[in-house]
Amino acid sequence: MNFGRRRRPAARPRHGGGGRSPYPDAVDATIAATLGGAVGLVIGAVAVLAGRFSERSFEAAPVAPEPPLPRGVGDVLSVLRSVAVVVDASDAVVNTSASAVTYGLVRHGELVHHELRHLARQVRRDGVIREAELDLARGPVADASVVMRVRVAPLGAAHVLLLAEDHTHARRVEEVRRDFVANVSHELKTPVGGISLLAEAVLDAKDDPEAVTRFARRISIEATRLGRLVQEIVDLSRLQVADTLHEPDLVEVDAVLHEAHDRVRVAADARQIDVQVAAQRGLRVFGDLELLVTAVANLLANAVNYSEAGTRVGVGARQVGDAVEIAVTDQGQGIPVGEQERIFERFYRVDAARSRATGGTGLGLAIVKHICANHGGEVTVWSEEGRGSTFTMRLPVAVDQTADDLAADPEPGVAAAARGESPA
Repeated sequence: MNFGRRRRPAARPRHGGGGRSPYPDAVDATIAATLGGAVGLVIGAVAVLAGRFSERSFEAAPVAPEPPLPRGVGDVLSVLRSVAVVVDASDAVVNTSASAVTYGLVRHGELVHHELRHLARQVRRDGVIREAELDLARGPVADASVVMRVRVAPLGAAHVLLLAEDHTHARRVEEVRRDFVANVSHELKTPVGGISLLAEAVLDAKDDPEAVTRFARRISIEATRLGRLVQEIVDLSRLQVADTLHEPDLVEVDAVLHEAHDRVRVAADARQIDVQVAAQRGLRVFGDLELLVTAVANLLANAVNYSEAGTRVGVGARQVGDAVEIAVTDQGQGIPVGEQERIFERFYRVDAARSRATGGTGLGLAIVKHICANHGGEVTVWSEEGRGSTFTMRLPVAVDQTADDLAADPEPGVAAAARGESPA
C-alpha cells in the first residue's frame, strides 16, 4: 500500500450544464410542499361539501310529530261545564274552552299560572291524577283573584287535561256562614246574659219593691231587644234564600213612605225630631209592599237614632230615568269615609255603644241591602262628618209608568225632604 500518496478530490460539476441540479434535496422539499398544499385544499373542500350535505340531509329529515289527540276530545270539551285545557309535552295549549281565557288561565296559547304548569308536569312525569284548590290571579291588571278547584289527568300518550271549577262563590259563602254564626252567637250572648243577671238581681232584691220594678223594666228592655234581634235574623235569612221576588205586586211608593213614617213616628216624637215626607205623586214599582216599608223604616229608624234632638229627617222619592229613587236624609253626626263601605255588613256598627243604647241590632242596613237586591235595585250612601247622611234606594220603575201619572213639578220632594222642608 502506498501511504504517501494523497487522493485527489472529485471534480465538481459546473453550473449551467445539462447535468443534475446542484441542490437535489431542496427541489424535492419544494415539490412535496406544493403537493401537500394541493392535497390539503382538496380535503378541505371535500369536508366543507360533506358538512353542507349533512346539514341539508338533517334539515330534510322529517321530525317525529306529536301524537294526535284522541278522537272526540274536542267534542267532549265543548260540552263540559268545567273550564278545560289540553296541553302537549312542551306545555303548549293545543285545545281549550273559551272560559279558560275568560278566567285568565290561558293567554297567548300558554298556561298563565306556574301552579298549573307544575301540576301538568307532575302528571306527565308519573301519570298520577292530581287535584288541588288554587287561588289564582284573574288578570294582569287588577288584584282580583279566583278560587279554582283543579283536576289534572293524563290524556293519551303525551297530552295532559286540566279541568277547573270556580269555587270562589262557595268559598265566600262558607266564610260568610262562619262569620254569621260567630256574630249571632256573640250578639245573642249580650241580651241573654243581661236578662240572666237582672233575674238574679230581682231575686236578691225581693224585699225592695222599687228595685224589683227597676230591674223588671230592664229585663223587659233586654227581652224586647232579644226578640227584635231574633226576628231580624229570621228576616235576613229569608231574604238571602229568596234572591228575587216570584210574584211582585204593583206598589205605590207614596204609600210605602207614609207607612214607614208611621212606624218611626213614636221614636221620632220622643227625641223631638221632625220627620218630613215628600214624594213625587204617582210613582209605582213592582215589589212587596211589606218588604219595601221595612227597608224605608229601617233607614228612617237609623236617621232618628243617630240624629240630635230637635233636628230634621227627610224622606222623599222621585223618578230618575228608568229608576225610582227613595232618599232618607238626616242632619246627624255623619259617617267616617273609612266606615262607609262596611256599614251594610251584618252586625257592623259605626258606634257600637250608641247602637246598643238605642236598641240597634246591626242588621238593619244589611236587611235594606238585600231587600233592594231582591227588587232588582241597590242602596247607596253619601255622608260627611258633621253634616249628616243620605241613604238612597234605587229601584226599577214600573214598566207601565207614564209621564201623565206624575205630578207636573219636575223637581219632586226629595230635595225638599233633604233640606228638611215641608212639601209644597
